[in-house]
Amino acid sequence: MDKETTLKILKRAYDEGVNFIDTANRYHGAMAPVDLAHVGNAERIVGEFLKTVNRESVVISTKVRGKMGEFANGEGLSRKHIQWQIKESLKRLGTSYIDLYFIHWPDPDTPKLETLRTLNSLVNNGLVYYLGVSNHSAIDVMEFLHLSKRYNLEKFVVMQEKYNMLERDIEKDKVDIARRYGLAVMAYSPLAQGFLTGKYTDRNGWKVEELSRATISEDLKKRYFTDANLKILLGLKDIASELGITLSQLAIAWLLKRGEQLGVTVIPLIGASKVEHLEDNLSALNVNLRDEHMKRIEEILGKST
Repeated sequence: MDKETTLKILKRAYDEGVNFIDTANRYHGAMAPVDLAHVGNAERIVGEFLKTVNRESVVISTKVRGKMGEFANGEGLSRKHIQWQIKESLKRLGTSYIDLYFIHWPDPDTPKLETLRTLNSLVNNGLVYYLGVSNHSAIDVMEFLHLSKRYNLEKFVVMQEKYNMLERDIEKDKVDIARRYGLAVMAYSPLAQGFLTGKYTDRNGWKVEELSRATISEDLKKRYFTDANLKILLGLKDIASELGITLSQLAIAWLLKRGEQLGVTVIPLIGASKVEHLEDNLSALNVNLRDEHMKRIEEILGKST
């Protein structure tokens, strides 16, 4: 996507009532992994968008941990790296504070207490309002929460995890932690990198259009393009067709309903490369899946509630 299209989609989302934008200091776009010449690009574009709206009307989250420099302290969750990157993220976003600041993934070389104390100082200094944890093990999350309580430090209020119909590992342990400690769950990859839109299938099997994500990501093909998943997608398409909705809407509505069933707040992190995709995803808010629908979906997925 080019910058003009990105800003157009952000503006349309804002006009439709979307007030939460998630990014990270390393995010760029289609590049994965992102080289150091391009890190920070997503934050800069979000910063351009922020100039067009009332800053207080939106909630912005970003992250810290990834490699931002070739030198020894160019990555991690140490006090030095976090203090450097919070300043850089604020510059790129063009704002004086960040609403929600995530530690992006673990840093085994830095004591958890050092990380927590540094994050706590950011909150005390008004640079960050809330804290979140992403891509950490259940044990790590529990240790962070216990340390926060023991030393009277700001605790995490949100965990951001991969969560969709096909990838439900967080239901094994992290959902229980979220429920017990009052954390919301921000579900990234709710459509499994576009796989759950159904765009890669038809009644005859797989179809991969040129320039789609699957043509540039071998990992996506290896992870999702299986006979079992093809059967699942065709079954889910039948349910979506009966309800008169798209497969994307079914997948997002499932996450919202699943959150109700599990007793936690689940927030799907949608991503759109076209305005039409955004509108389709937002329409999932009007889908009310009943218990019988959820049961049928579970049967198709081959799991039991």
